[in-house]
Amino acid sequence: MLRRTEDVIAVPAGTRLARVFTSGGNHPQQWNSFRYAGPLPHARFDPHLPNSQGGPTITREHGVLYFSLSVQTCIAEVFQATSTVDRRTRSPHLVLFRPRRTLRLLDLTGLWPTRAGASQAISSGPKSRTQAWARAIRASYPELDGLWYRSAMDSGKPSVCLWDPPADTALPDTPDVLLPLSHPGLDVPLGRVCQELSYTLLD
Repeated sequence: MLRRTEDVIAVPAGTRLARVFTSGGNHPQQWNSFRYAGPLPHARFDPHLPNSQGGPTITREHGVLYFSLSVQTCIAEVFQATSTVDRRTRSPHLVLFRPRRTLRLLDLTGLWPTRAGASQAISSGPKSRTQAWARAIRASYPELDGLWYRSAMDSGKPSVCLWDPPADTALPDTPDVLLPLSHPGLDVPLGRVCQELSYTLLD
């Protein structure tokens, strides 16, 4: 079913990826820490097997991180619930980094979903369905670093879901940029992004 020359995207080392994450609150994160608890209700491609009540489990076999190729896509995805960019609550941060090796990602924007019996709704359908697909893909192709898919919030622009193992070996020791969203240097770019998305930017 998988045509590796057609269905697997090779994202070169040096490609800049972006992520917005929260470093405060009840579940503080680090820029490069994979999440091994899941599936979470909002997380489209969490590959974790839920417990008997449908809730999250914790396993080192399945780590997940979500990235985009642009800051705008990150903002659109992370703050979609309220369309309000709160720069202080839970201390949100922006990270930009470049993987240190080529990432091999299943391309969900091409014909693979059709051949597999899914559809392009795999990038925008109900989370329970897309998470089931993530589990099936992960079980069938454990050597892949993750998925290349369309953002449901930013005009279908590319987003990336990384799975560990094996993607942890692709992350660099230090990022290119790591700033709190409250940093004054982000005032103008965040303002432009929020204007484009019709989101509200809080000080």
